[in-house]
Amino acid sequence: MLLRKELTSLVISVIISTACFCQDTLVSVNEPIKTGLPDKPIAREQVYKLNLPVDIPITAITTGVTLYGFSKIYSKDPVTLEELATLNPKNVNRFDRSAIKHYNESWSKAGDYIFYGSMPLPVLFLLDKRMRKDFPKLATLYLEAMGATGIVYVTAVHFGDRYRPYTYNPNVPLDFKLRGGSRNSFFAGHPSLVSTSTFFMASVYAAYHPDSKIKWIFYTLAGVATAGVTTARYLGGRHFPTDLIIGVTLGTASGLVIPRLHMNKDLNKRKTVVMPFFGESSGLVLVHNF
Repeated sequence: MLLRKELTSLVISVIISTACFCQDTLVSVNEPIKTGLPDKPIAREQVYKLNLPVDIPITAITTGVTLYGFSKIYSKDPVTLEELATLNPKNVNRFDRSAIKHYNESWSKAGDYIFYGSMPLPVLFLLDKRMRKDFPKLATLYLEAMGATGIVYVTAVHFGDRYRPYTYNPNVPLDFKLRGGSRNSFFAGHPSLVSTSTFFMASVYAAYHPDSKIKWIFYTLAGVATAGVTTARYLGGRHFPTDLIIGVTLGTASGLVIPRLHMNKDLNKRKTVVMPFFGESSGLVLVHNF
């Protein structure tokens, strides 16, 4: 019965996330290139495009539903003693069963630090000259990515009602087990949102600086942050391995796919581009993609 609830939750979540992900719309860089003719500047190619009539409603709806969903999933009715009495570790599949022995508040707090530290990361876009000019658009795109992850998460948790690993652990205080949030195991929200935020940052930076020699650092930091919060939630007794795998997969996909879907397709399709060149000399340069 529990597995059926989890599968139903996952199906509903995937349907909603597909609607959020599959946008053939697209945020931008409008930095002018100096040509020696100040009255007629040549616009730099846009990296992203934002279709306001489509993206704004989607972002508003997913963000609103996510915030409302958080208020609901963390105000569930308390777990009863009768419910706890029915929980048997042997009913947990072998792959997930190892999580039952873990419960550590220090690890749980460490995961919270990573989570809250990752949420405002787009502010760092203000430090980059090119991205700073597009900050309002990039912020909107970020909210769309986080909303896509968030709406899947709150839907899954609302319908899933999977008990957290610590509810099976006899060493965990009873009053802690009886909280309504003890039913919010499926799937892992902290890792999903952290991976969305950090991989979004890495993807956007790479898009604006495709030739950068340090862009790998952003992807590495995204991977480290995601692995760190995933480990913390596991050792804290908050999630089973399957919860974590699903959360990281969906979160990473959102962080990478949402910006990708908004890439300037016209720019990607152009095989030959003629651009002005400025250095010790000036002129035109022809670039051909094979």
